[in-house]
Order: sequence, then C-alpha cells, then structure tokens
Amino acid sequence: MQFFTLRVASNKEDQVREKLARKVKIEALEETVGRILVPTERVRTQKGGVRRESDRKLYPGYVFIELELDKDGRIPDKVWFTIKETEGVGDFIGSNGKPSPMKPDEEARLVDAAEHKEEAASLRTEYKKGDKIKVTDGAFINFEGEVDEIMPDKGMVRIVTTIFGRPTPLELEYWQIEKM
Repeated sequence: MQFFTLRVASNKEDQVREKLARKVKIEALEETVGRILVPTERVRTQKGGVRRESDRKLYPGYVFIELELDKDGRIPDKVWFTIKETEGVGDFIGSNGKPSPMKPDEEARLVDAAEHKEEAASLRTEYKKGDKIKVTDGAFINFEGEVDEIMPDKGMVRIVTTIFGRPTPLELEYWQIEKM
C-alpha cells in the first residue's frame, strides 16, 4: 500500500476523514484502502495567564490516504469514485491528472508524525531569541528589552532589559510581554 495526498476543504479535514472511513466500511473496501490520516500536534498556548491545549494540524487542507493499487499501477475505479464523490474532497495531488504516491521518506515522516501525536504538548510561542519586546504586565510594566532565551517547559521567557543603566535578565511568562 502507498500513501496519496488529497486536497480537501479547509478546516474540514477531520470530517472528510470520518466520511471516507464510513464510506470505505459501507462499500467494503477495507482491503484496498488502508489508513486515512490527518496528522496533528498537541500545542499549548498561554494568554492572560490561562493555559490552553489544542490540536494543530500539521498539513492544513490535506488528508493522507493509504491505497492498494491495481496490477497496472492505477487506483481501482470503485475506490477512485468513492473518494472523489465524498463531500469536501477536492482532488488528488499529482501531475497531469494522475495521482502520484508519496515518496518513502515523506511517508515515514507522515506516519511518524501521526503516531507520536500524544507526546507532551509543546508550548507555541511567537517569540524567538533577539526579538525586541515590551513588558505589558507585572512589576516591570512598560520596560523594553530583548528576548534572550525561551523556556517552553516552564512557560517562561528570559529577557534582558536595562535597569539603572545595567543590563538585567528577567524571567517572565509569555503573556506578560508583547513584540514591539
């Protein structure tokens, strides 16, 4: 079996995956259609002191489907029409109207990403080392500085600001600063 990429309606990836899985079961195509994947990662964000965890799609607008090809290397007609007639499915990715399977290394990365979804959530931040920031909350409000280090495990950022003419490191939470 090989993985193919389907272009689908944006923000409908999970719904398309469920519809495809249901159709495959109804049409008894389990031998020709394998896994249907929408790789996501667990992301932790923090705003206003409130931490939230959510799933973020690694490839928005795409669903990956594993298919068994005919002896002549084509997608069986019944499978082709079942997929194409599913609401929300745009088209296969490929050239000259012929779907092309994913390369083995891409396939390995995709499967790895899909299987390791449940790992610890990473803290998503828009800051990187060297960014100019302004403190928006706490004892150092309105101080300006530069991001020195990001500590995702603690949910903190170390910045360097000038206090009394000397560079001073401060450790603040993500929501206490903003980019300038």
